[in-house]
Amino acid sequence: MKSLKLSRDVVLAVALVLLVILVSLRFPGFASVDSLVGVFNDTSILIILALGQMAVILTRCIDLSMASNLALVGMCTAMLNASVPGIPIPFLVILAIILGALLGSINGLLVWKLDIPPIVVTLGTLTIFRGIIFLISDGQWVNAHEMSAGFKAVPRLELLGLPLLSWSALICIVALYLLFTRTAGGRALYAVGGNPDAAVYTGINVGRTRFNAFVLSGALSGLAGYLWVSRYAVAYVDIAGGFELDVVAACVIGGISIAGGLGSVAGAVLGALFLGVIKNALPVINISPFWQQAISGSAIIIAVIFNARSERRAGRIILKHAEQSS
Repeated sequence: MKSLKLSRDVVLAVALVLLVILVSLRFPGFASVDSLVGVFNDTSILIILALGQMAVILTRCIDLSMASNLALVGMCTAMLNASVPGIPIPFLVILAIILGALLGSINGLLVWKLDIPPIVVTLGTLTIFRGIIFLISDGQWVNAHEMSAGFKAVPRLELLGLPLLSWSALICIVALYLLFTRTAGGRALYAVGGNPDAAVYTGINVGRTRFNAFVLSGALSGLAGYLWVSRYAVAYVDIAGGFELDVVAACVIGGISIAGGLGSVAGAVLGALFLGVIKNALPVINISPFWQQAISGSAIIIAVIFNARSERRAGRIILKHAEQSS
């Protein structure tokens, strides 16, 4: 299984490199270090959200409310900063993470305690969170001139040549890698997605594990909410509208199995970067926005087909080994 995961990540990495090379043939400046750093920075929020979505998908669930969570937390932090500019920025960041986690826990509790299908729960909270944004803001925007300079500056501050927005994504990558591969909680996510019945016999609480995945997803959405609003210096009801589809697409392209129990942090990051390169490259080479959507959709379909064939092949190998042992 590990070799299968490795080969899928390597194939995606090679495809990503080839994509960059093809675009650079048309626009040589695209392959420059500064340009690629810019692409990574532009994709940082998508990477953070894809890692959260990965945790949920590993448990055979899905979170379609991530973008709405992002928008609600972003609006709350922006309104709080506009009302009380003196609040320390680290406090706002922590508050954003906590609020996002609380919103994620709502999804987790409904899935765990009421046994409602995750897609139904998160479709409902997707709409509810957007409605709450309208209620608390009365449909008004929070614009750049209402935000403090410190609030807007954080994502743009540079450390060792990289903006803090990029560092935020890198920290999340390392933290989630350690969580998924070095902790019992991370291994429980894979176990629940791989075989929930067997997980129960090993002492894993399936419902609680899925709840934890939704809380983690919500916390990362909250962090992304602050980063999004502070970077673009605007907050409104429809912020990040439809972005949850990009998040799911990044996971699918990255080889995170919708059936659960299979996927890697590297795959999620590569899937997000693949979409990021497409979204940054296609306008540069003057491709119509309609074709951009078609190309992104085609990439998703190809990834799904590749993943399905890989999983079937793995299943045949397992069955073959079982027959030989008997």
